[in-house]
Amino acid sequence: MNPHRPITILGIETSCDETSAAIVRAKLGNSPQVLADVTLSQIAEHQPFGGVVPEIAARAHSAHLDRLIAQALHDAQLGLGDIDAIAATAGPGLIGGVIVGLATAKALAYGLNRPLIAVNHLEGHALTARLCDDVAFPYLLLLVSGGHCQILAVEGVGQYRRLGTTIDDAVGEAFDKAAKLMDLGYPGGPEIERWAAAGDPTRFALPRPMVGRPNFDFSFSGLKTALRQLVEANLPLSRKDCADLAAGFQTAIGDCLADRMQRAMEHFNERYDLQPDDRRLVIAGGVAANKYLRSRLGEIAENKNYRLISPPGKWCTDNAVMIAWAGIERFSLGLVDPLTTRARARWPLDQDAPAIAHNRAQMMALGQTKQI
Repeated sequence: MNPHRPITILGIETSCDETSAAIVRAKLGNSPQVLADVTLSQIAEHQPFGGVVPEIAARAHSAHLDRLIAQALHDAQLGLGDIDAIAATAGPGLIGGVIVGLATAKALAYGLNRPLIAVNHLEGHALTARLCDDVAFPYLLLLVSGGHCQILAVEGVGQYRRLGTTIDDAVGEAFDKAAKLMDLGYPGGPEIERWAAAGDPTRFALPRPMVGRPNFDFSFSGLKTALRQLVEANLPLSRKDCADLAAGFQTAIGDCLADRMQRAMEHFNERYDLQPDDRRLVIAGGVAANKYLRSRLGEIAENKNYRLISPPGKWCTDNAVMIAWAGIERFSLGLVDPLTTRARARWPLDQDAPAIAHNRAQMMALGQTKQI
């Protein structure tokens, strides 16, 4: 990056059910500026189905993305000629939506003769804390969203070491399915948090999968199965039943996350030998907006002499600001991509991490023989 000239990046995010365009500007030695941040949620379109319908999502991205890019340029008071590069999510995600955003970015990059930056959606989440705070590498990251649940050591831009992951469902998916079981509404995460605030988390006994195990992996299938059995045993559910079940479910997830992260922090300390003032735990992804889980992780971080950092709620969920910022981080290192770059439904941050087998035999080995 030329220290005497700011870099202005247009970011595009279409990996799931948010259509988003943003413009971020950065100059070495100065705080980055978010010049525009425009996101269209598709919750209303998917609500009748209780989850995201890929074809509906892709069609909505196609219908609205051009307008949102124009709105972002208007908000930033810029023209396309003022943009230095185009950054877009190239995966992982729902492939139809990813293709819409990436194809739009390629067209803009080609027409404007600007570089294309194909961003890993997960890297967008991983680096957002550096937009909002002064976070140096390396740091420990808990990435929790609707489709992902991972613990990563972030060693640098493009340098990620996966310590643990879910062997079945992500936390956000578990929340969505739990809310659907109790007919609380969609999206499930905010509904579970809202109902849990009035509930008794000790009334119903729920398991804490993987707690106490020596690795850093997660599992939520058995927890969902236990919840389903409690729901069926207490039908018809009263409002108190729903509140208590939501509180118990949220608390169980908090216990699982706290146990896994405590182990991960101990391992991170040994591997990187950081002084207490340099230890950072970053939580990112849509589930990071849950205030109860933030509080639980904050307690664990404080006990382990870590500083807890999380982006504002609006940048925890999928958004183009994080894609534009990841684009700036990569562009400043000379990392740009050819127009032949393909969209990818799967794209792990740690390319060397072993694949996780999601199968019944593995579930049975963990004592979780029934899944929802």
